[in-house]
Amino acid sequence: MTKQQLRKQYKAARLAIEGHKRLQYDDLMLLQFQQMYFEEVTTLLTYWPMSNMAEPNMHLYNGYMRHMYPGLQQCFPKTNSNFTAMDAIAIHEETVYVTNDKGITEPKNGSLVAPTSIDLIFVPLLVCDEQGYRVGYGKGFYDKFIAQCRADVLLVGFSYFLPVKAIADVNEWDIPLHYCITPERIIDFTER
Repeated sequence: MTKQQLRKQYKAARLAIEGHKRLQYDDLMLLQFQQMYFEEVTTLLTYWPMSNMAEPNMHLYNGYMRHMYPGLQQCFPKTNSNFTAMDAIAIHEETVYVTNDKGITEPKNGSLVAPTSIDLIFVPLLVCDEQGYRVGYGKGFYDKFIAQCRADVLLVGFSYFLPVKAIADVNEWDIPLHYCITPERIIDFTER
């Protein structure tokens, strides 16, 4: 299937998951995620989940990272005014967030963090394939941003669904995940 077909199918599938089931899946993914250990991670780019898209509860995983890695600098994406690119903004306890016209909650302001400073990125997705390529929302924000990061930046996605066999229209600029956390297991793409 193509990205467009998968996007439509998995948006609907994710929205169809009942609230109590989504909470259960989030807890199961946290248990899976707690099996991972990241050496020398000092800066994380994560994101605020869009409730209208029934995204995994990233607040659980962000909170776990803050607890396990004291001193970890967390950053959130902030899109530019015409929604063609994003920057990483350092956050702290006093950060004020706003929800933009696209329904994305992001820091109102803050310090820019260079892409080359980021060690770990939690990458949003609807579904990925068995090679680690993902279907996002179709704007390409993350692939453009990741292309500016160091080659050793670690890419982790969280999905309620197991990978599909293959995405039919993967492009040369698509960047695969290293790991995908699902309620059932951690999928490791690093040995491909």
